[in-house]
Formats: sequence, C-alpha cells, structure tokens
Amino acid sequence: MNFKNLLIILSIFFIFSGCQTIKNKSDSIAEKENKKYGQLVGKKMNDLKIELGNPIEDYVNESGNKVYVYKTKKYGIPCERKFEINKKNIIESFTSSGCI
Repeated sequence: MNFKNLLIILSIFFIFSGCQTIKNKSDSIAEKENKKYGQLVGKKMNDLKIELGNPIEDYVNESGNKVYVYKTKKYGIPCERKFEINKKNIIESFTSSGCI
C-alpha cells in the first residue's frame, strides 16, 4: 500500500468519525429539547406562554384542539416547536423539528 492510498483511507476514516460526532451531539441536544419542553405536557396553556411567550402561529387541528407553533432559527437552521392544547387549555402533546 502506498502513501497516497493510506492518506485516502485515513481521510475517509476521519470524515466518517466527524460525522458521527456531529450526529451524536445533535441527538443529545434534541433529547434535552424534548425533555425540557416535554415537561410542559399536562400543564396549562398559561405555563407555555410564560415559558415561550406568544406563538408565531396558531390554528385548530382536525380533532378540534388548538396548536401553537413557535419558530426560531439558530445558526441559520429553522426550528419549529408545536404544542397541541385541548379544550380545557391543557397541553396534550409536543413535537419539534430541526431544533439544535
């Protein structure tokens, strides 16, 4: 094996290990995000507004529940958090997309 092939193999190894590190970090951040905002499930809508303020968007979904949407950007990457709120103003579910 010549030096050029060895250099190519080592480069590929470092690229893939770097990608795995980034994936692990983003997974860890997403897990913290879900844990933090998942704690609001079962609480009143007012607790959500105290934590995040007024939503950017809200609508009523097909089951008749309100959905509050919060959108932000970090490092140019859009983040969207959705909270489903029932008719008793209790948060039923939380989802997020793209939040790092």
